[in-house]
Amino acid sequence: MPRTTDRLPFPYRPEAETVAQRLAALQGALDWAAAAQVAAPWVRAVRENPPPFWAMESLLKEYPISSAEGLALMRLAEALLRVPDAETAIALTADQLGRADFDGAADSTLARLSSTAIAMSKHFLPDAGHEPGLMAKLGARTVVAATLRAVQLLGRQFVLGQTIGEGMKEATAARKKQPNLQFSYDMLGEGARTEDDALRYQASYENAIAAIAQGADPARHPAKNDGISIKLSALHPRYEDAQHERVMNELVPRVWTLCRAAATANLNLTIDAEEVDRLELSLDVFDALAALVAEHCPRWEGLGLAMQAYQTRAVELIAHIAALARQYKIKFMCRLVKGAYWDAEIKRAQEQGLPAYPVFTHKHHTDVSYLACAKALLDAPDAIFPQFATHNAGTIAAILQMGSRQAVPFELQRLHGMGEGIYREVLKNPLVSCRVYAPVGAHRDLLAYLVRRLLENGANSSFVHQLADESVGMDELLISPLRLEPMASLPMPMDLYGAGRANSSGRDLCVIAQRDELLAAHAACVVPLVAEAKAADAAEAVARADSAFGAWNHTPVEQRAAVLRFAAAALDDALPRFCALLVKEAHKTWGDAVSEVREAVDFLRYYANEAERVQAPQTLPGPTGESNTLRLEGRGAWVCISPWNFPLAIFMGQVAAALATGNTVLAKPAEQTPAVALEGVKLLHTAGIPADALQLLHGPGETVGAALVAAPGVAGVVFTGSTQVAKIIQRALAAKDGPIVPLIAETGGINAMLVDSTALPEQVADAVVQSAFRSAGQRCSALRLLCVHEAIADGVIEMIQGAAKELVAGDPSQLSTDLGPVIDAEAFDNIQRHVARLRGSAKALLPEAEAQKPMPNLVPPQMFEVGAISDVTQEIFGPVLQVVRWGGDPMDVIRQINALGYGLTLGIQTRIDSRAQALATAARVGNVYVNRNMIGAVVGVQPFGGEGLSGTGPKAGGPNYLLRFCAEQTLTINTTAAGGNVALFAG
Repeated sequence: MPRTTDRLPFPYRPEAETVAQRLAALQGALDWAAAAQVAAPWVRAVRENPPPFWAMESLLKEYPISSAEGLALMRLAEALLRVPDAETAIALTADQLGRADFDGAADSTLARLSSTAIAMSKHFLPDAGHEPGLMAKLGARTVVAATLRAVQLLGRQFVLGQTIGEGMKEATAARKKQPNLQFSYDMLGEGARTEDDALRYQASYENAIAAIAQGADPARHPAKNDGISIKLSALHPRYEDAQHERVMNELVPRVWTLCRAAATANLNLTIDAEEVDRLELSLDVFDALAALVAEHCPRWEGLGLAMQAYQTRAVELIAHIAALARQYKIKFMCRLVKGAYWDAEIKRAQEQGLPAYPVFTHKHHTDVSYLACAKALLDAPDAIFPQFATHNAGTIAAILQMGSRQAVPFELQRLHGMGEGIYREVLKNPLVSCRVYAPVGAHRDLLAYLVRRLLENGANSSFVHQLADESVGMDELLISPLRLEPMASLPMPMDLYGAGRANSSGRDLCVIAQRDELLAAHAACVVPLVAEAKAADAAEAVARADSAFGAWNHTPVEQRAAVLRFAAAALDDALPRFCALLVKEAHKTWGDAVSEVREAVDFLRYYANEAERVQAPQTLPGPTGESNTLRLEGRGAWVCISPWNFPLAIFMGQVAAALATGNTVLAKPAEQTPAVALEGVKLLHTAGIPADALQLLHGPGETVGAALVAAPGVAGVVFTGSTQVAKIIQRALAAKDGPIVPLIAETGGINAMLVDSTALPEQVADAVVQSAFRSAGQRCSALRLLCVHEAIADGVIEMIQGAAKELVAGDPSQLSTDLGPVIDAEAFDNIQRHVARLRGSAKALLPEAEAQKPMPNLVPPQMFEVGAISDVTQEIFGPVLQVVRWGGDPMDVIRQINALGYGLTLGIQTRIDSRAQALATAARVGNVYVNRNMIGAVVGVQPFGGEGLSGTGPKAGGPNYLLRFCAEQTLTINTTAAGGNVALFAG
C-alpha cells in the first residue's frame, strides 16, 4: 500500500522564516566569537604547514574547479578509468587536457602531459581530416597511459582501498599516527538499476561487515568500533516513493540482514542520506528497522541515519528520530552532514515548478541550520549519539563549545582525503574523537563519489576551498554565519523565467497532501461524452470562423494576450481536474499527466508574450521624408489537428498560437481523446475567447478532418501526427484552388541515441529507460534506436535489460505504474505486428508479454538487437527499442542516422565535449540532447520540432513559431506629401 501520511512538515517552505526559527533556537546556546578564536590557530597552522600535494585542500589551491585545469582533472577522473578502448581514451584525453594549460602548475608531469595532448589533439579529435600515423598513435598511447596513472594516483587519495581488506590495512596504519580515529567504510558504487546490481551490493556490504567484525570488540560501544555506511538506493533497483509497498516488502529484510550482522559485532551501521523525495520512504524503512532492533537486539545502539542540514526540515527530522528512539526504547547514532545533492535539489524544484526550494539557497543559512541541528542532537542524549561530519574549522569549534557546555558524548567525522590539515590540529586534543568516512572500492567505481566531493568542496564558497586560498583573510574565513538574508539567493522556481512569465505550478507526488489532491480529483472525475461533428458541418464552421476573424484580429494584441494569461491561470488552478481526466481518457500516468497540464499552461503564457513581441509594429530605417513600418496580423481561420498522445498540451499549444496572433480556430482533436479537448475549449471560452473564434469539431480524421482541410476559406493548417497523414494533408492543400495555404506539420521520427565508451552506463540506462519506455513509448520524441559502442555494449545492454524488467506496466491510476496501456486496440495490434516481425528477424532482449494482462492494450517494454542502422526503416509508436552496436568513427553513425530521412530528436552520450559538439553539428535533427534523456522538451527552453520526414518547422514553443501564423504588411507613408519635410527643416 502507498503511504497515507507524511512524518515531516511540508518541504517547500519560505527560507527566511525557517532560518529565523533556527537563529532563535541558537540564542544563548553559542558564542561564535569565542569559537572563531579557538579555530583561528588551526587555520594558521594549516596554512603554515599545508597538507601533501594530493590532499583536497592542496589540489583545490593548485587547480580550482572553476578553472579549465580543475575541470579537466575532474572530467578525466570521472571517465578515463572506465574507457576500455584505446582510441576513445586518446580522444578523451586530448579533448580534456587539450583545453587546459598546466604549464604553470606545480606538477611538471601534468604540464608535459598537457603540452603533448595539445600537440596531438588535432589528430584525434572527431573533426580530424585524416587518420593519425603509427608514431602519433604510439605517442598518444603513452600520454594516455601516463594520464591514467595520474588519475589513479588521484583516486588513491580519496579511496581508502580497492577492497575492504586494503582499506582496513590503511586504517590501521592511520591509527598509528592518530590513535583517536575510527572509520566508517563506504562501499563505492552507484544506486542499483537492476536486481542483480542490488544483490551484488548486498553481498559487498555483507562481506565488509564480516571483515570489520573481525577487528571489532563486541563488548565496546559502537562508537569505539569501526563501522559501515550503506546506501538504500544501492540495495533496491526501485528505491522510490511510488514503489513504497515493494520497497517495504523487499528492501527491509535485506537491510535487516545487515543490521543483525552489525549488531552481533556491535558496529555502527549508518544509513546514508538520499534525495529529498526519498526522505519519507527512508523514514518508513528506518522505522521498520527500529522496530526489529527493539524486538531482537534492544541493547545495540549502533543503528544510524545520516541527516542533511541543508534541508529546511532538518531540525524536525531530528525531533522525529529522537521520538522514534524513545518510542522503541533504543538509541541511535546520527551523522549530521551539510548535504551532498544541493544542485540536484535546486534543479528538481525548478523543473517541477515547486513552490519553494527544499534546501537553503544561502550557504551560511545551511551553516545556521547545521548549528541548530547540532544543538538539537546534543539536547537528546537519551535517544541519540551525535556524529558531526564537517571540515569547517569554525563549525568544529562551535560544536566543541556546545558539547562541552552540555557534557554530552559525541564524535566528529571527516571524509578520507579531506580536512586532514584541520583535523591534524583538532585531534591534538586527545579527548576529541574522529571517525573517517572512508570509501572502499575499485578506482573505476570512484568516479561519482570523487566528482561529487570535488564539486562540493571546490565551490568558491566552501570552507575547504577558502582555506586553501590565502587571499581569504581570517576574519572572512571565520565570519559568523548567524545572520539572516531576507531573500533567497536564487529566483523561486515560479520565477524561473523572469518577471515576464511565471513558471507553471507542479506537484510533488511524494508529498501526501499534493498526491491526495490528485487522487480526490480522479475519484470525482467523469469523462464527458462529446458530440461528433459531421463532414457536412465543416463549411458552416469555416464560415463562422471567417466571420469572427475580423473582430478578433482587430482586438489589440495586448487584450488577446491577457485572455490567454487568464486562461493559463485558470488551467494552473484546475491542474488536479485536468490530470484526472488525462489519466482516465488518455491512460496517462500521474507524473505524465502533471507534466502535460504544466506544458499546456506554459504554452498559453509563452505565446501570449510572444504575440506581444512579434506583433509590435517595427519601424524600419529608410530615407528622410517617409516612414516605413512592418506589422504582423492574423491570416484567418486555422484548422488545428492535434494528436491523442498529448491531447491537452499539443492541442492547447496549437490553439493558443493561432488565437494569440489574431486567427480564429477550428480545432479537430484526436477521436480517442475528445473530452480533454472539450474541457480545454470550455476553459478558453470562459476566459474570454469568443465562441465563433474557437470551435471544436470532434470526429474521424478521414471525414471531419479531411473536410476541414479541403474547405474553402481555410487560411492555414497546423498538424501533429504521423508523416503519412501529414503528406495526405499536404497533397489536399496543394490540390485546392485559391490562395496557397501554409501547413505546419510536426511528425514522428526514428529517434536515435549514440553512446560512446566514455559514457557512464548508469546514466545511459536511466536516459534510455526514460526515453524509450516512459509514456509507453507514445511520444514523438521517444527513443527508437540505441546505437551503443561495441566496447561497452554488453554491459550497457545488460543494465538496460535489468532496468526495463523492473518497470511496472498496469493501471495508470496507480502511483506505482510506470507504463499504462497504449491508446487503443488499433495501436496495440500495430505494435504487436512489429514485435512479431522483430522476433523473427532480430535478437529479442526482453521476454514476451504475458498472456494474462491486468488490463487491455498493455504492452510491456520490448527490446531487440538488430544488425545495422539501415535495418530500422519504420517508427514503432510504442515501448519498443531497437539496439545496434557500432565501432570506428562515430561520425559514420550520424551519417547513417541522417540517411534514415527523419530528424526529430537525437541523444548523444559522451564525455568528449568536442565530439558532442561535432556530432550535433553534423546531425540533421531538430532537437539534440547530450548526456540526458531525449523527452520532455520545455516550452521556451527547448523549442521542439524536426526536419525532413519529421516535420516542416518552425519549432513549437520557440521564438519563430508564431511568425508562420501571421501575414506581414509593410506600411510606407510619404510624410512630405503635405508640402515639405518638416522634420528635416527643423534640423
